Amino acid sequence: MTAAKPSHRPQRPYFSSGPCVKRPGWTPEALKGAFLGRSHRAAEGRARLNEVITRSAALLGVPEDWQVGIVPASDTGAVEMILWALAGQRGMDVLSFESFSGTWAQDLKDILKLEDLRVLEAPYGELPDMAQIDWSRDVVLTWNGTTSGVCIPSVESVPVQHDGLVICDATSAAFAMELPWDRLDVVTWSWQKALGGEAAHGMVALSPKAVRRLEEGSQRPLPKIFRLTGKKGLNEAIFRGDTINTPSMLCVEDALDGLRWAESVGGLEALKARSRRNLAIVENWVAKRDWVAFLSEKKETRSCTSICLKITAPWFEALDDAGRSKVIKAMTGLLEEEKAGYDLAGYRDAPAGLRIWGGATVDAEDIEALLPWLDWAFARIEEKCAAS
Repeated sequence: MTAAKPSHRPQRPYFSSGPCVKRPGWTPEALKGAFLGRSHRAAEGRARLNEVITRSAALLGVPEDWQVGIVPASDTGAVEMILWALAGQRGMDVLSFESFSGTWAQDLKDILKLEDLRVLEAPYGELPDMAQIDWSRDVVLTWNGTTSGVCIPSVESVPVQHDGLVICDATSAAFAMELPWDRLDVVTWSWQKALGGEAAHGMVALSPKAVRRLEEGSQRPLPKIFRLTGKKGLNEAIFRGDTINTPSMLCVEDALDGLRWAESVGGLEALKARSRRNLAIVENWVAKRDWVAFLSEKKETRSCTSICLKITAPWFEALDDAGRSKVIKAMTGLLEEEKAGYDLAGYRDAPAGLRIWGGATVDAEDIEALLPWLDWAFARIEEKCAAS
């Protein structure tokens, strides 16, 4: 194929899947009112942390009887503090279909060494057979596979009635996809994904059922940063802004800025619409190309945030893994040199391909401007490979 060099570049060529691009119009001026040089445990510090909690819960539609808190170490910390506290209280099923869900499965199997564990696996681009899940057990699922571009197809995929706990890693789904709060028990996410916040801070939401299970006590000793309970039960102060460890108040201010922006554009429905539009633009483009396809072949499981693509040109598919990785590196390197798009390579553990973040902070016009550059970069690399 041949492609002319595009004349128009994205205004914001930032397509990383985490940390993700800031909201439209963001500048460092948004942080000028940050509560700096003071203790986060001062009244105003606690108030701002609590504001992140309350605004997040309201925007996501978290039920009023749930507990929402800020925890350390991003979404990874949030998921692992829950697994270390709850895993093993009853049999557990875990879905493993990309890098992070695979990590949760490995932790449960090899680190926590659960005796009654079932790992339901699928390769990149697919979901495990959810009909095999035993909902009388605890279930660990990732709502959206950030590294595979595969998501749970619908809220009905999880039954309303289930005896165990449903523990949901929603880090690249929250603020972009519908989450069925009446069907979940623990939900985790971080600030660095769909609202473009900074890294290192996680959030966890607990249903009353999950709180009861936590208060029954962990089967193993927990480090301080994993402890959500004490002698008197749930440490409710954590869920009002009294964090376990010291947060960055600069990051707190940035999180508040993202939440206020989300509210100003129309709330959760508007965020979902922005993300769906970005996916639709890529879908229309892919449908007219013979060299690229979605890693998720099923439309119903296709992510609207972490949009993962594979190269289907026969010459590329004939390469070994090292050769494919070399091609992707060269292609994304060209895009960076031209300042047309940054951080577009797939995750390091995923099959060699492209990944475009399509969350709500990405403007559709920038997605539209990026796609001709993908054609151009692929044509350039194809020509070089044909000549060598």
